[in-house]
Amino acid sequence: MKINEVKSPVKRTERVIQFGEGGFLRGFVDWILQAVNEKSDFDGNVVVVQPIEKGMCDMLSAQDCLYTHVIRGVEGVESQVIDVISRCVKPYEDFDAYLKLAENPDFRFIVSNTTESGIAFNASDLPTDTPPSSFPAKVTLLLKRRFDLGLKGFIFLPCELIDKNGTTLKNIILQYADLWKYEEAFKTWVEKENIFCNTLVDRINTGYPKDENLELGYEDNMLNTSEYFHLWVIEGPQEILKEVPFDKVNLNIIVTDCLDMYRTRKVRILNGAHTSLVPYALLEGYDTVKSCIDSELTLTHIKKCVYEEIIPTLDLPKEELIAYADNVIERFANPYIKHYLSSIALNSVSKFKVRVLPSILEYIKRYQKMPETLLFSFAKLIEFYKTDMVNDSPDVAEFMKNSTTKEILANTALWDQDLSFLYSEIVKYENK
Repeated sequence: MKINEVKSPVKRTERVIQFGEGGFLRGFVDWILQAVNEKSDFDGNVVVVQPIEKGMCDMLSAQDCLYTHVIRGVEGVESQVIDVISRCVKPYEDFDAYLKLAENPDFRFIVSNTTESGIAFNASDLPTDTPPSSFPAKVTLLLKRRFDLGLKGFIFLPCELIDKNGTTLKNIILQYADLWKYEEAFKTWVEKENIFCNTLVDRINTGYPKDENLELGYEDNMLNTSEYFHLWVIEGPQEILKEVPFDKVNLNIIVTDCLDMYRTRKVRILNGAHTSLVPYALLEGYDTVKSCIDSELTLTHIKKCVYEEIIPTLDLPKEELIAYADNVIERFANPYIKHYLSSIALNSVSKFKVRVLPSILEYIKRYQKMPETLLFSFAKLIEFYKTDMVNDSPDVAEFMKNSTTKEILANTALWDQDLSFLYSEIVKYENK
C-alpha cells in the first residue's frame, strides 16, 4: 500500500513557488508551511519547480506529492505526512507550464535551495533558452512574464547557504536584465515591487534513511528525516508576517532587520566545526559525525576548535556563544542522525575558506598567536586532498593533489589572499 492510498492531497490556494524538491526544503520550508496551514488561516500550497534536468519530481508526483517527514532526537520520534505540495513543474520538459506560473496572481512567495553554487551568473544564458541553465536566469524570465502582465511581484526567501543570498539573487537578475537589454521599467519593477529577503537556515536533514527500515504501514519513496532543531532567520520587513503568519506557529523563525550576527555564529561554530573536523576524521577512518562525537580523539579536537579557538573570535556574549556551541555538540550526538562525513566533505576547500579561515585570521589578529588546532585542521585538509576520497571540482581537486603545501597556500584564487605566512606553522602538522 502506498502513501497516497492512505492519505489524500489537500486542496489549498497555490501561494508558493519552490525551486528544489530535495530533502532540505521538504524537511524545512514545507514542514514549516504545514504548521502554518494547520495553525493559521494561511491556506497555502506549494508548487515545486525542478531546477535541474534530472531530479526527483517524478517520484514525488507518483505519490501525489505526499511524503512522510520523521523528526528524531533525544527528545523522541515524531512522524507526520506533509501535504502542502500540490504539484511539480519540470521546465526542461514543459517550459510553457513553468512560465505559466507567472500568470497566477495568487503566487506570492518564491523559496529555493539550489546549493551554494546555484545563485550564480552565466553569461551564456539567453532569454530565448527554454530554459536557460542558471536558476537566476530562470527566475528572470518568470519575473519578466509577470511584469509584462502587470501583476504584483514576489517575496523571495532563498535558502542557499551563501552570504546575502537574497541580495545576490536580485543583483544577478538585474545583470540578466542588462545583458538581455530589458527596459528600465522592468528593472525598476524588480527593485520596487519585489522583496528579496536574505535568510539563514539551520537544520540537519538526512533525507531518505537508506540503511534503515522505518515501519510506516505504507510505502513512501520520498520519506524524509531530520533532527528536531530548526532555525530560520529572515532579514526582511515585518510586513511579510501579514502574508505568511510565521509568528503564529511557535517555531524558531526570526524576522529581523539584520541577520549578520546569527549567520556569523552559525557559519563559524556549526559549519566551522564540521569543516575543521571532516578531513581529519576521514583520514582517521571515521564515517559519521556521531562516530566522531563518540570518540575521545575527535571529540577533543572538535571542542578545542570550537571553545578555544572559534568562540574567542566572535563578538556575541560569551554565555550565548557557549550555549549555542553546547547545543551544536548535542545535535552532533543525535543517535538517529547518520550524517556521513563523505557528504559534508563535498567542496571542502571552498567551505574551509568561508567557514574556518576567517576564524584562523581573526584569532591571529586578536591574540597575536597561532590557533594550533585550526591550523592542524588546515594541514589535514591539504593531506586529505592527496587521497582518492575527495569530491570537488576537477580543477580544484587536481591542483590540490599535485601541488606542494607552499603552492597551495600561495594560491590567491583559492583563498582570495596569499596565505604563505602560515606555511611554517602548517608543515608542523603534516602527516601527524
